[in-house]
Amino acid sequence: MAEAPIFERLCLIGVGLIGSSIARAARKAGLVRKIVAADASAQVRQRVVELGIVDEVESDPAKAAKGADCVMLCTPLGTYRDIVAAIAPALCPGAILTDIGSVKSCVFTDIGPLVPKGVHLLPGHPVAGTEHSGPDAGFAELFVGRWAILTPPADADTAALAKLKAFWAGTGSTVEVMDATRHDLTLAITSHLPHLIAYTIVGTAAELENVTAAEVIRYSAGGFRDFTRIAGSNPVMWRDIFLDNREAVLEMLGRFTEDLTGLQRAIRYGDGKTLEDWFTRTRAIRRGVVEAKQA
Repeated sequence: MAEAPIFERLCLIGVGLIGSSIARAARKAGLVRKIVAADASAQVRQRVVELGIVDEVESDPAKAAKGADCVMLCTPLGTYRDIVAAIAPALCPGAILTDIGSVKSCVFTDIGPLVPKGVHLLPGHPVAGTEHSGPDAGFAELFVGRWAILTPPADADTAALAKLKAFWAGTGSTVEVMDATRHDLTLAITSHLPHLIAYTIVGTAAELENVTAAEVIRYSAGGFRDFTRIAGSNPVMWRDIFLDNREAVLEMLGRFTEDLTGLQRAIRYGDGKTLEDWFTRTRAIRRGVVEAKQA
């Protein structure tokens, strides 16, 4: 438990997997005095009340944000502009406005001009999640041992940044501060491209099953099960991620395509050495992921 709350009033806009997990983690660790949530879905609001994971639930995000010293956007990236336009008049001077989105450069361009003077825009990204969604999917331990990446502007207020770092550390996260462009390029290969591949493979398998009447899905092996798990993620969220990080994703997709072509040639011409060397190197990388406790 924190010795004293880091924030007096935390406003969470969007109470899906991440938003509800933040609420649970913040309450469990005593990081905030009061949690207020807003969600556009009446069904979600009702469920949040039933779960009792926040103190107040509002339909109007501006009402929820009023008086908050920290406001977190926990909705898909494509919703940010309209939400910030609605809550801007309610934001208090000195308040922190942050988010949990998987792309960071677009946050500055999309909502930066809408943020009132005196409000600290500190984009963030907890690198954690599951394929499930909704307030029932959240749990307080989601962020334990995971990265929380913050991408503040060069002139960010040091005291505000320190508070946000302390908040994420309090959830069990390891906090990293980096440039937004670097973040987007890194996540393009570690997260965005794998999801794109997963969606593609699952779609191809489903099409094959339809065309050939083969029971592809029924006899799925472990590798395919892993792909279906990733492909089960929120489609609206991932639509926005690919559109907002298109340059970095296309760059990584191009590199991946080149590597895939090389492996295709090795298989075609029976080049076992190339295949074994590639698989040996990539297995070592996988072991590094496990050792870093990110598996």
